[in-house]
Amino acid sequence: MKNITLSADDALIEAARARARAERTTLNAEFRRWLADYARRDQQLQEARAVLDELRGKLRTGGRKFTREEMNER
Repeated sequence: MKNITLSADDALIEAARARARAERTTLNAEFRRWLADYARRDQQLQEARAVLDELRGKLRTGGRKFTREEMNER
């Protein structure tokens, strides 16, 4: 595993460390998690687009437009 050096405001670092302690983790662990998410973002976007492409055309509206009330039903 490689080490890297980051620069940030002291108050920001201390606030982040405090939050990490409250969540029973470390700032290092949280940064590693963020870095992994950041590196996978393009792959996740491509996967989401593939799902949308697969679903495209499978939803049917019966050839009509929904009313405002229908679109807002829960």
